Amino acid sequence: MALSSRRSLQALTARVLAHADALRRIAIVVGVLAIGTLLVFALRGFWHELRYDDIVAAIEATPGTRIALAVLATAVSFAALVGYDASSLRYVGARVPPRTIAKTAFVAYALSNTIGLGVFTGGAVRMRLYGAAGVEPADVSRAIVFNALVFGLGACAVGGAGLWWDAAALAPLLRLPAWVVAVCGAAAMGSVLLVLGLCHVRDRIGRVRLPSPRLAWTQLALSVLDITAAAAVLWLLLPDGAVGFATFLGFYAAAVVIGVISHVPGGLGVFEAVMLVALGSRVPAGELAGALVLYRLVYYVLPLLIALGVLIVHETGQLATPARRFLSGLAPRVLAAATLVAAVMLLVSGATPATGRALQTLQVLPLPLVEAAHFLSSIIGVLLLFVARALLRRLDAAWWAAVVLVALALLFALPKGLALTEAVVLSALLVALLASRRSFKRRASLLAVPFTGGWLLAMAVICIAVTGLLFFAYRDVAYGHQLWWQFAVSGEAPRSLRAMVAVAVVALVLALRQLVRPGMPAPPLPDAAQLAQAQAILRMQSQADAGLVLTGDKHLLFSESGDAFLMYGRQGRSWIALFDPVGPRGSWPELVWRFLELARDAGARGCFYQVGQDALPLYLDAGLRLFKLGEYASVPLAGFSLQGKRRGNLRTAVNRAEREGLTFAIIDAADVPVAVPALRMVSDAWLGEHRAAEKRFSIGAFDPDYIARNPVAVVRDGARIVAFASLLVAGDPSNGEAEASIDLMRHLPDAPPGTMDFLFARLLQHLADAGYVRFGLGMAPLSGMAAHALAPNWHRMGRLLFARGEQFYNFRGLRAFKDKFDPQWDARYLATPGGVAPLLVLADAAALIAGGYRGVLSK
Repeated sequence: MALSSRRSLQALTARVLAHADALRRIAIVVGVLAIGTLLVFALRGFWHELRYDDIVAAIEATPGTRIALAVLATAVSFAALVGYDASSLRYVGARVPPRTIAKTAFVAYALSNTIGLGVFTGGAVRMRLYGAAGVEPADVSRAIVFNALVFGLGACAVGGAGLWWDAAALAPLLRLPAWVVAVCGAAAMGSVLLVLGLCHVRDRIGRVRLPSPRLAWTQLALSVLDITAAAAVLWLLLPDGAVGFATFLGFYAAAVVIGVISHVPGGLGVFEAVMLVALGSRVPAGELAGALVLYRLVYYVLPLLIALGVLIVHETGQLATPARRFLSGLAPRVLAAATLVAAVMLLVSGATPATGRALQTLQVLPLPLVEAAHFLSSIIGVLLLFVARALLRRLDAAWWAAVVLVALALLFALPKGLALTEAVVLSALLVALLASRRSFKRRASLLAVPFTGGWLLAMAVICIAVTGLLFFAYRDVAYGHQLWWQFAVSGEAPRSLRAMVAVAVVALVLALRQLVRPGMPAPPLPDAAQLAQAQAILRMQSQADAGLVLTGDKHLLFSESGDAFLMYGRQGRSWIALFDPVGPRGSWPELVWRFLELARDAGARGCFYQVGQDALPLYLDAGLRLFKLGEYASVPLAGFSLQGKRRGNLRTAVNRAEREGLTFAIIDAADVPVAVPALRMVSDAWLGEHRAAEKRFSIGAFDPDYIARNPVAVVRDGARIVAFASLLVAGDPSNGEAEASIDLMRHLPDAPPGTMDFLFARLLQHLADAGYVRFGLGMAPLSGMAAHALAPNWHRMGRLLFARGEQFYNFRGLRAFKDKFDPQWDARYLATPGGVAPLLVLADAAALIAGGYRGVLSK
């Protein structure tokens, strides 16, 4: 009864974990809608109080000393953020040079704070740079989670202190008694102290390892310093005496947390709405809105420009330092982010009026030049929205388009309205583009770049928001048909309306072109010449498993130079590449990007199955997510022998097999065709006993032509073959880089016990004597999943299936068999788009291997 209850509980846990991601998404959507609805109702009164002219006047009236102090507070906040990363890396036990931490953390936070979109997130930056510094991906993930948790504690500490300190002032705004506000603040601070106390008395809670007391206090102090300094940036930009800093700090912490919960990039709009609601009765609406605009520029845009400057310095440096190589890899991401910011800046500039001083100066310029500059700058803005996406793909055409468009926008900045700030930003972007030329070498048509639905939606939201800004800026203008045809230097509303119509038309044309593009025809399977080319590439490298390309059931994609290839299968809407690319490492990025392009152009999901951990930054740069599939076993063959205590079981199996008359032999590839009938008899008997069909894709099938391409290891009982293992070999044993791996391994039902142990033991001895350096035993699915309490749901489900999934697959038995040979275990991953794509890809991969979805349900 107890066992049945435990299994029921485990089944319930598995179902909950399986739906956890979907439930989290539903909760996020509901939360965002609820927050948005409440803010809309709360802001109804403020909308009528806000005037564009008041906002501009407030910005212009802000003293330079205040802005300088806000910049200094920004520097303090980012220094604390760098400290976040340093202490979180100490928590996971990783050692990274301080300069690498400083540059990585600064660039990551500058990108994620300003942009916030999935393709620009700081997590990918950390994965790449810390991974290049030798930190395992799992440790980077744990450090990121640790940062997020401690930020939450810091927000509780700061927000609670603000509530407790000025409860009497905050109570009327919150419509609560002062004592309730004070108790809430004290409870928030108490929860923080409780966590810190646990760190003093315990080293873990369950499977969660707590940080040391010193590290916990350090991280909390950094979190409080970060939030306090960031709050000071906005507080310094408010009018003198508008609100006390302690009171303001509580509101700021609450606004930041709500912005994070909303999942809006950078909390844009949500943060501002909360601050308007919280401080609207204390600060004039126009002055508060002006301070919020300056805050975004100082705390968000300025660090992004500095990150751009860091990139320029390293790209134009003379020495190829590791830091320069790291940042060069980030150039497309940083430049795409900066291009997106420049695009939004141009669109906003085109939708808002120029200052009175600029209008006076423009009187001396020809009116057609002013009109053309305004009109064309807005069109350039919408074009840059789409070019930013192409920059992420490292396209040569995207780089040229960005350079030309930014140069033209820079040329139009002065006649459009003396846009000096625009000129500075565009100049920095142009210099960064020119300095990063080497990062954009991929040749492909700019018009062929596919855009995801999420990207198109984001572009639509930006255009709609800019249009709303236009009507807000010109809310007092009397609109009429004749307004469209008014041309004058002072006629800014007609000029902005015409520009926005052009923006809408260009954006609509580009979006429709993406949506109605015809799909690409299915590529053919390789012919004999392509298989021969792939086999020639195989001889030049030591990746033995890549020999599966010779099955002929996978499509091939060759590099432009013809020295590397990538093999993939198609199932449903999934294009699944098997293993990493094969060939020189310098050709891998080109193949990865071209493969993803082809898949997206065909309306499919491009992904990579069973990739190694050395190339993970390559897939992260391509915007893919990583999911651990299991671990690959490889046996080092240098000095391999059956001597020693650890190989005692193998010695026993070999001695028993030889006493029973079993013999081992290697059949060379040239002699395999003669042995095919005997091998087929063993294979058919094995399939019949297991009631199984041949598999494909990630394993070979018994095809005579394919089997004859490589040697086969056999075990004979007298003259009869009772077991065999087909081999995959690569490289040249004479130069010490050869590798072999297992493909098919089958035996007769009446083969003596221990036959396969005998086969593998003698095979390993033979390969070691022949000069091979490694022997691949294949992957153990779901092996090595993280057991930490902070591990993602994917790892939790994997551990559950590995421990309890014997009815589906012999996970533990396969791992135990391979452990007999004392192998090295290396992680293998699935690189795939996010969302629900991983589940669909795994289903399609299973169908590819099983020969169809019907084969998945049977053996």
